[in-house]
Amino acid sequence: MRVLLTGHQGYLGTVAASALISAGHLVTGLDSGLFADCVLGPAPVDPPGLRVDLRDVTADQLAGFDAVVHFAALSNDPIGSLVPALTHEINHRASTRLARLARDAGVSRFLYASTCSVYGASGSELVNEDAPVKPVTPYAESKVRVEDDLWRLADEGFSPTALRNATAFGFSPRLRADIVLNNLVGHAVLTGTVRVLSDGTPWRPLVHAEDIASAVLAILAAPRSAVHAQAFNVGTEKNNRTVAQIADAVLDAVPGAQLLITGETGPDPRSYRVDFSRLRGAVPGFTARWSIPAGAADLVEAYRAYGLTQRGFDRRFTRLAWLTERAAAGELGDDQRPVGSLAGGERG
Repeated sequence: MRVLLTGHQGYLGTVAASALISAGHLVTGLDSGLFADCVLGPAPVDPPGLRVDLRDVTADQLAGFDAVVHFAALSNDPIGSLVPALTHEINHRASTRLARLARDAGVSRFLYASTCSVYGASGSELVNEDAPVKPVTPYAESKVRVEDDLWRLADEGFSPTALRNATAFGFSPRLRADIVLNNLVGHAVLTGTVRVLSDGTPWRPLVHAEDIASAVLAILAAPRSAVHAQAFNVGTEKNNRTVAQIADAVLDAVPGAQLLITGETGPDPRSYRVDFSRLRGAVPGFTARWSIPAGAADLVEAYRAYGLTQRGFDRRFTRLAWLTERAAAGELGDDQRPVGSLAGGERG
């Protein structure tokens, strides 16, 4: 299958690109390159790609693809809350525009990376895809809006699917340190302290980056009727944990580390436990395999093997800090476009 993968130089996209290529798909990437240099360890080998901002994609660039796998986004809640207008411009309007252009270009499958954070403040009861969405951040709200738009675009020739991914974790050659397990492990390795800023009580479902990539492969291979115009939670019930329980897994992975629950950010309204059975039922070949303890141990090994530093952890691998640094250096405009590097959407 000929696949266009947006965000192929991001945390999840880098892992998905490798999985798609290994499965025999012909992959072309599309990325603005904001996080292309956020590499820990050996540099990944990227597929051929278009260097273009999501907002500037043209219909011609989508011609000839069988599927679009859409990961590109202005990602995570702190960034979304800082610049909510840009979050909706990029994550909502540009994503819907991409889907519309893909449909008009004859693309038959469209896989959209949504998020379980659409469930927001749902408490401790298991929620499935039919539960009311309760987004509490601009980032989550933008994902809900795109899902609604996709179902309106669906027709006999265009089959969208939304992957409501749990909070990602795990090593990627293009690392992120600002997601909960990756962050807690980094603090433990670098400082000897597992530092929890909330009170530790919110529930979080977690899923490894490789399991998200496996879900993409499984959905692309599934019969259209099994996945057409549906949302699927991506993860496993065994990884529904409170933040405090996640921290305990990190303590086990880093012997001698100490737990510090500061509570400095106050109660976190984002708390949800998720039912992942729909995807297993629709695509029987898919199972999320990575556990939180295994992922924590793997991160410890990678961080130490590749020489994670405090500056890298705090700056290069933290999305908001990295974008702020690039903007201060004049490399990034107020609209979050890299300065002077995207004209024409050249191939990378």
